Amino acid sequence: MTTTRQLRYFVEIAESGSFSAAAERLFIAQSALSRQIKELESQLDTSLFERTARAPRLTAAGAAFLPRARNLLVDLEKAERLAREIGQGLRGSLRISHSSTVPLTGALLAKLSDFLRAHDGVEMEIAQQSSEAQLLELAEGRLDLGLLRLPVLRQHEGVEVQPLFAEPLLLAVATGHRLAAETTVALEQLRDEPFISIPHRQRGGLSYLSAQLCMQAGFFPRAARVVSRKTTQLQLIQAGFGVALLPECMRDIAPASVRFVPLLGEASSTVAVAVRRDAGALVGHLLEGLKASSRD
Repeated sequence: MTTTRQLRYFVEIAESGSFSAAAERLFIAQSALSRQIKELESQLDTSLFERTARAPRLTAAGAAFLPRARNLLVDLEKAERLAREIGQGLRGSLRISHSSTVPLTGALLAKLSDFLRAHDGVEMEIAQQSSEAQLLELAEGRLDLGLLRLPVLRQHEGVEVQPLFAEPLLLAVATGHRLAAETTVALEQLRDEPFISIPHRQRGGLSYLSAQLCMQAGFFPRAARVVSRKTTQLQLIQAGFGVALLPECMRDIAPASVRFVPLLGEASSTVAVAVRRDAGALVGHLLEGLKASSRD
């Protein structure tokens, strides 16, 4: 079978015009070079060069073989470079999901943009999913990286969840709400308020954390007549159906008729990143970039 070494030697002789010049450029003995070309001609069952006193000349078969040999070497170089870049995490595609309460705004969006600028061989597909769906898809290999809010109630084998950063929780109300003009609000003041986001017993995330904070204040959040765990909760708040505790980043996507009021005391929510433990180098590069952003 023809080897890549034989192809390189053949092309080098054809381009340099002599066996001796090719041997010098290849840093091998001329005898070794001649032996490889003879083996190649034997495998092809035809001569590629006419050996003359002055310089070897390509035969008709050699002239026809030369451009195809060059193309094969170029394709091989491209394949090697592609495999190397994918292995080093410099090229490939990424499937990313984020929960509705982790909007891709601010620092997160900037960090994804920085990553794509630094890795021009990378493509990214982004979807919005619940935390539970992200963890399941990661475990089953259909997702590369997830962005979600703690706490996570279910663990999946082979998936790890790492905290990224914490941000304040704020009270979100319609501009006409009785608390909209307040500079700060205590959780105890929300005892009789209808909450448009109520936790599910098998789901964690922001609604679960909100309920925990309310119980620490002595009450369980009362469900509004219309509830939602998605970004539609901003529209429900705007329409006056109820209130919610939302992270500060939700201000970036909220309509102007939703007012955010700071809470008394410390109340914060943590954004986390979820990846497979056996994730490749490309996911590792993105993860490092996101963690660097959170440290900054």
